[in-house]
Amino acid sequence: MTLEGIDPAWLPDEALRRVGARRVRVEGEGLLVDTVRAEVARAVAEFGGSAAADSSGCDLLLTLRADGDQGPEGFTLTRTARRTTVTAAAPAGLLHGFFHVVRLGEAAFTEHPEQTHRPALALRMLDHWDNVDVHPVMGQVERGYAGGSLFWKDGRARGDLTRVRAYARLLASCGINALAVNNVNVHASETRLLTDRFGEVAAIAGELRHYGIRTHLSVNFAAPLWAGGLDTADPLDEGVRAWWRAAADRVYAQVPDFGGFVVKADSEGQPGPFAYGRSHADGANLLAEALAPHGGTVHWRAFVYDHKQDWRDRTTDRARAAYDHFAPLDGQFADNVVLQVKHGPMDFQVREPVSPVIGALPRTRVAVELQVTQEYTGQQRHVCALAPMWSQVLGFRPEGDGGPAVGHLAARGGLVAVSNVGDDPFWTGHPLAQANLYTYGRLAWDPDADPHRLLDEWAESTFTPDLTADPERLRSGLRAVLHGSWATYEKYTAPLGVGFMVQPGHHYGPNVDGYEYSPWGTYHFADRDGIGVDRSAATGTGYAGQYAKPWSELYETPATCPDELLLFFHHVPYGHVLHSGSTVIQHIYDTHFEGVEEVEAARAVWAGLEGLMTPARHARVSGLYEEQLRGAREWRDQINSYFLRKSGIPDAHGRRIY
Repeated sequence: MTLEGIDPAWLPDEALRRVGARRVRVEGEGLLVDTVRAEVARAVAEFGGSAAADSSGCDLLLTLRADGDQGPEGFTLTRTARRTTVTAAAPAGLLHGFFHVVRLGEAAFTEHPEQTHRPALALRMLDHWDNVDVHPVMGQVERGYAGGSLFWKDGRARGDLTRVRAYARLLASCGINALAVNNVNVHASETRLLTDRFGEVAAIAGELRHYGIRTHLSVNFAAPLWAGGLDTADPLDEGVRAWWRAAADRVYAQVPDFGGFVVKADSEGQPGPFAYGRSHADGANLLAEALAPHGGTVHWRAFVYDHKQDWRDRTTDRARAAYDHFAPLDGQFADNVVLQVKHGPMDFQVREPVSPVIGALPRTRVAVELQVTQEYTGQQRHVCALAPMWSQVLGFRPEGDGGPAVGHLAARGGLVAVSNVGDDPFWTGHPLAQANLYTYGRLAWDPDADPHRLLDEWAESTFTPDLTADPERLRSGLRAVLHGSWATYEKYTAPLGVGFMVQPGHHYGPNVDGYEYSPWGTYHFADRDGIGVDRSAATGTGYAGQYAKPWSELYETPATCPDELLLFFHHVPYGHVLHSGSTVIQHIYDTHFEGVEEVEAARAVWAGLEGLMTPARHARVSGLYEEQLRGAREWRDQINSYFLRKSGIPDAHGRRIY
């Protein structure tokens, strides 16, 4: 599906050549089988193959088999000397099997043992923070760095949804199967999407459905007040319960495969059950009751904390808030409630510990929430491939060695991420930011996958048309700029896990004290003697004690805490010696100089790839590298000069600090 002027991302036409040049047979019935059939028809028309009349005369057979055991989305790939065969028990599996063949290319037609592929997580979801109306502060897409919304324009659903279907195709090809179409911060004017304007959501769902993407809607807890004319939203009020049941009935009458509701309640000013003296379980179960007859799910976000705290009060800790709110409620949520927990306790920083909430709710369905849009990791103006970070999160074992990893604990609830896509011709603004969307989908399918292999896989697919002139130079160049980019970004921004230090509001660029005296609870507590937040159980906020052993013991003291999280858990002197052998202050100086040098090197590598790809892609990234280098230098100079003045300790290497 090629759209005029729109980048094909990791599905360029050339990627379909290995399928399109063969004799292909598609067998089975259903909407998604029809989608596979249409994909094949287009590919063979482009590359000279044919749609085989029967299975005996084909090179590639994609077929439904009722006795298969692959589950609703899995598939089996077999290759003999005569034929490659994809079998699936359900149409969604056949769709995923088709895209797997496309991804493998020629390797799909090389003889190998039978392989069965199933997603580790049943729900692999994106949350779009798209505003229906252009918000005066948040704009069209809150925390969006790739232009306007794909779905909404001028306060209504777009009339032409062709690009929405093309987007669904991209998502399905990397394994994503669910999507929320509007911002979790639902404004009063947008609650009508749940009532008389739901037809607009239904139109979007109709496009997403062709690629197996199930539609969800963010709703406001106060909708019965704002859209229903009631005088209360109390979750235990029978009138409120009846209103939500009727709303769910209307929704499913128009979209029978509707996924459910996403809710941000009692968080950052959004209304919720606290106003009525009720718990989060009461609020979530209200909506769960309405959705249950239809098979729908409530995604209740656990991002709840005091955002009006006194910076002088060192006992109040935003990091521990989600655990304090939700751990006591374990076992009280309905079966169709998913508690959506950010992967770290703060807010998608470049380095955070894994949230202890994920391992603290064994009787609750928990989904782990990531952020693909790069709010605190360069806002899609800096190259920052996040797959290595996510892989560390998904591999973390809350109970220590021998216990299940986060990626497996999420099996009951799923993986959810904030989207990074807009109406920019490159989808994500920065062409290399497409890698974050792709690798998120692939890690949601297989949390144990090697993140660097997935980055290579993205590059191989995306640059398939360009791998002709000098393929090894292009491949090695892409690895050089992507694989270490998260570590580079961490080096020139906030050090040792302390987080934030960004410009308030828009969060782009450095401001060491930007949030230091604010009510948001995002402090670093730097003074003349040291830096960091004491979150120990012995002398601090007690946050470290929310973890099970061995993590609670590891994080409790500076002597055992990992270097990369030291300032998240402890306030230490500038002369404190890290496990690396460097002092805290020298680490700050060294990493910020190194980070800039690594950006300079990556920019040079990218410049050397000119002529090996489409000029538009190379030019867009080249321009953004200039901005990244400017930003990295700004971070280096502001951070280093701030801590030179604060500590009074010069750089041991005598480098100039502005």
